[in-house]
Amino acid sequence: MQNSVRGICPVTGEGSGISQVTTPTGDSAWLATGYNLVRELFNDPRLGRSHRTPDTAPRLGEAAFSGGPIGNYDTELADHARMRALLQPHFSPKRMRELRPRVEEITARLLDDMAEQGSPADLQEALSLPLPLLVICELLGVPYEERNQFREWVELVGNVTDRAKVEQGYTELYGYCNDLVARKRRHPSDDVVSRLCAVEDVTDDEIAMHAMVLLFAGHETSAVQIGAGVLMLLENPQQWRLLHKNPDLVAGAAEELLRACDASSIPRYARNDLEVGDVQIPEGDLVLLGIASANHDKSVFTDPERIDITRQEAAHFLFGYGSRYCIGAPLARIELQVAFGQLVSRFPTMSLAVDPAQLSQREEIFTGGLRKLPVQW
Repeated sequence: MQNSVRGICPVTGEGSGISQVTTPTGDSAWLATGYNLVRELFNDPRLGRSHRTPDTAPRLGEAAFSGGPIGNYDTELADHARMRALLQPHFSPKRMRELRPRVEEITARLLDDMAEQGSPADLQEALSLPLPLLVICELLGVPYEERNQFREWVELVGNVTDRAKVEQGYTELYGYCNDLVARKRRHPSDDVVSRLCAVEDVTDDEIAMHAMVLLFAGHETSAVQIGAGVLMLLENPQQWRLLHKNPDLVAGAAEELLRACDASSIPRYARNDLEVGDVQIPEGDLVLLGIASANHDKSVFTDPERIDITRQEAAHFLFGYGSRYCIGAPLARIELQVAFGQLVSRFPTMSLAVDPAQLSQREEIFTGGLRKLPVQW
């Protein structure tokens, strides 16, 4: 399994579970591979997302939230705990269960539109992008008619090579979210931003930062994974047919497609000198958690390159692990389950409308994803 971080080539210690690599920015880093090691390092308090000297820290890329250090080195742990305490209630299992009928309603409407326009269709444009966009807009209280504005900024923020574009997108998106918070202060409604505004001792700047991250992650990740998951099912038509015959398998199917995807490695920084296996890692070094390799570890997953929606093995790490588990994972799961379930039910004969070799990925964006997914039925 090739590591999914583009341009990284192991140069030492291939068999040790952690090897020295060079990132696309030309910086040196340590790549951790294998299921057990990645799980262990997720919860290692000696690793963090911040850096003592962020301006000189090694980087994975130029993207704002994933390319380099984020947060305050001295207060990272407290800030992370505060962030989770503020946001977790808004993504609780109870709230997500209440949201599911709305996700089903939005999905059905989008698929109605796609069916009316007829075959073939671009599934990215018809479903993968608008579904999570509509849902996160409703959750945050963002007017959907403003989606084209912040969608453009989100793509700039996620650019992996152009620092100027990243800074432009970050500035514009942060300004937009600050304005959104001001609007919610004046005219609150039943949405996440309004409820955060009602919490004592939370500044407008803090709310705007949380809103910016949620806007970015809340639709970008799901949009990518819906497209990637549908492509994997269409490339394995026996699995598509199995899901059509057994719709109760949809939850497991979503997990398998998340496990099998080409996940990007996650950056961490050594907060002090540490030893991993027989490798000494100096304080400040960049450590990459190899999610793709962990999710394809042959010692954990039987025939890991095969798509098997009935798989009953260990949990994947696409949403992180332990204290770093993604708050938005329950929402993403609902969106994926509903999207896959309705697609297979309503379009049992769906297939790719082009040769898979003609499909292209968004190489310039950290999250990747298909540019288009032409399908027919």
